[in-house]
Amino acid sequence: MDQAAITGESMPVEAGPGTRVYAASFARLGSLRVQVTGVGAESTFGRVIALVEQAETHRAPVQRIADRFSAWYLPVVLAVAALTFGLSGNVLATAAVLVVACSCSFAMATPVAVLASVGAAAQQGVLIKGGRYLETLAKADVLLIDKTGTVTLGRPQITDVIPLDGRSEVDLLTLAASAERYSEHPLAEAVRTAAAAHGLALGEPAGFQALPGLGVRATVDGTTVAVGGLSLVPDAEAHPQVRALAGLGKTLLAVTVDDRLAGVLAASDTLRPEIPAALAELKKLGLTRIELLTGDHQGTAATLAAELGIPFRADLLPQDKIAIVGEYQAAGHTVVMVGDGVNDAPALAQADVGIAMGAAGSDIAIEAAHIALMREDWTLVPQSVRIARRTARAIRINIGFTAGYNAVGLSAAAFGILPMMLAAAAQSLPDLGILANSARLLRHPTPGRYPAADTEPGKAADENRPAAARQPGPPVARL
Repeated sequence: MDQAAITGESMPVEAGPGTRVYAASFARLGSLRVQVTGVGAESTFGRVIALVEQAETHRAPVQRIADRFSAWYLPVVLAVAALTFGLSGNVLATAAVLVVACSCSFAMATPVAVLASVGAAAQQGVLIKGGRYLETLAKADVLLIDKTGTVTLGRPQITDVIPLDGRSEVDLLTLAASAERYSEHPLAEAVRTAAAAHGLALGEPAGFQALPGLGVRATVDGTTVAVGGLSLVPDAEAHPQVRALAGLGKTLLAVTVDDRLAGVLAASDTLRPEIPAALAELKKLGLTRIELLTGDHQGTAATLAAELGIPFRADLLPQDKIAIVGEYQAAGHTVVMVGDGVNDAPALAQADVGIAMGAAGSDIAIEAAHIALMREDWTLVPQSVRIARRTARAIRINIGFTAGYNAVGLSAAAFGILPMMLAAAAQSLPDLGILANSARLLRHPTPGRYPAADTEPGKAADENRPAAARQPGPPVARL
């Protein structure tokens, strides 16, 4: 069973009689007969939808920059007009004050800038649901990220090949992939993918046999090869290298040849290669607090978080992620949440800005989020923040220019220097300035530099990682 969308566990889970399974998970192998224990709102998926609706209801409203400015600008204009009439009794000068101070330019300051930014962002694969989220994203200081499918690829890959009987890593992988050649198991696909990446020629398995709950067995080049869980060989965990890999939270496959342990393959959900550089860029942009939130196990989460050099919380349910978002918000932080699964949807809705990895994300995550990334590319996250910062600066410039211009116009009109007809003509000039300034946002901001994806599956570019990610691992053999 692939339950990643619900639990955040990227590795497939074996299901058998009595196993509890969740709606919105997938049976990747074999047939499945289930007994329904909850329908609609009683199901896990239904509770997630209820959490999303509750989070959207309780999100604090965002007060826009222009709204805050207008709250004191209009009373000031009325006060100046009243003062002009009271001191001079000049009706035309009073009317000129009201005309030159027309607030339509303030009304344009935000939407024109937002329209330009939203259009430019869409061309880059970033869909933004509203201008207020751009303004909020510009002042964000906390980033919470999901693990499976968000910072990882969301599918198992072979990361380590450990021969234990003297044969080479290539020979061990060739035997394992040959035995798994016709298996439908997701881990079997990972073994075949690793063999194909290294151009290995597979043998034809004879007498292929599936071992329920254990693995597979077949005859390859005259030898009996079995591949499966460590339960195939009870004493496999006695090897130091096997214990070291297990401590990293990796899924281990034992390979036996003629019923003797030949080696172990380690599989894990691998890090997206552009993540370390993207996180470093986000820290430069002011998101100084970055935390990994996952429903995965402690060991797996700890290994990945150490590689990224960030704190983590594991074994989380959807309601736990909402609570963590609420903790930061209660402390006065502006929170960005990035996720893609059903279990992320409530936190995406609760966050000040929720960002969904749209290409592979679930429909409910995209619906709950405020920004959707149409490519599985983490470079779009700092790019979104840069767009938000540029938009916020443009809005402030628009408002500042309009305020300064109107201050001069109000003064000139109040002292009778600016006649009525010129005041009517002058009040349209700020609009042109706002349009010109906002048009700059149509140009794409210069993206940061990120490493290209590795040509070898399962390995990220080590030289592009932070120092925490380059620490030596356990003494294991690699292809």
